Amino acid sequence: MKQAFGLIGFAVLGVAAAIVLLASLYTVHETEQVILTQFGKPVGEPITGSGLKIKIPFIQDVNSIEKRILEWDGRATEMPTKDKTYIIVDTFGRWRISDPLQYFLRLRDERSALSRLDDILGSETRNAIAKHELIEVIRTTKDRKPAVEEALPGITDSVSVLYPIKRGRSLLEEDIFDRSKGKLAEFGIDLLDIRFKRINYNPSVQEKIYTRMISERKQIADRFRSEGGGEAARIIGNKERDLLKIESEAYKQVQEIRGDADAKATEIYAQAYDQSPEAREFYEFLKTMETYEAMLEKDTTLILSTDSDIFRFLKDASPAAE
Repeated sequence: MKQAFGLIGFAVLGVAAAIVLLASLYTVHETEQVILTQFGKPVGEPITGSGLKIKIPFIQDVNSIEKRILEWDGRATEMPTKDKTYIIVDTFGRWRISDPLQYFLRLRDERSALSRLDDILGSETRNAIAKHELIEVIRTTKDRKPAVEEALPGITDSVSVLYPIKRGRSLLEEDIFDRSKGKLAEFGIDLLDIRFKRINYNPSVQEKIYTRMISERKQIADRFRSEGGGEAARIIGNKERDLLKIESEAYKQVQEIRGDADAKATEIYAQAYDQSPEAREFYEFLKTMETYEAMLEKDTTLILSTDSDIFRFLKDASPAAE
């Protein structure tokens, strides 16, 4: 009987020892760091090395803290620029816990850390945006040249004007980073980076921007139409000038050909009808008959003098024999 009670007591002691041993052992993973708390207060230094560790059972608690790089995704917030243009800015950043003890004392968990990041980074972003013009927020390069329409090389209006910038988007991000890093270090947070993810216009401002873009496109279209109309007028003017020149030269050639032909015809007639007095008289009669045919019609009435050359052949004419 005593032996049975001894075995039972030994088993109970073994189980108790196993429970105590398990409660005193814990594992630290490579991606985390641990702070031990005793009655809610941190004890000792943060444990950053991975492996199997020992603690006081039932008294000390294990608080795991992330060691890897974490992401902060800010809320898209509407804010004004220096020139009173309202824009919607969406930012993101990366951070990690550099001082786990300070982080645990000030924030306790990642949810509180993200809330603090929202406050500090959001505030510094609003301050940076409010101190700079819109062009400083959306542009990075200082020496970028505007795109100019190839057909409009001489355009000098607002379509091809880029206002100069002093800092630019990248330097604004650096300003926000520098001002936020020191404030977050007080909470044991090491800020690694912050960037603008998206910058959009306020809907009311967006409509004005679209209207301005449409106006600029219409301005370019009007310039095209104006230059096209001028070019069309020049082409039509050249066409009419060339056409008149061609018609003038053609008329000149026609008259020269016609003059040469009349001269040759006259020469042929002269050679044919100038061989004898009878031939000349016949030629004169023939030409007079052609004149009668050209000038007399069915109901034509002529009043001629008896001394007229045209009447001479009519006067000498005899009635046809029956």
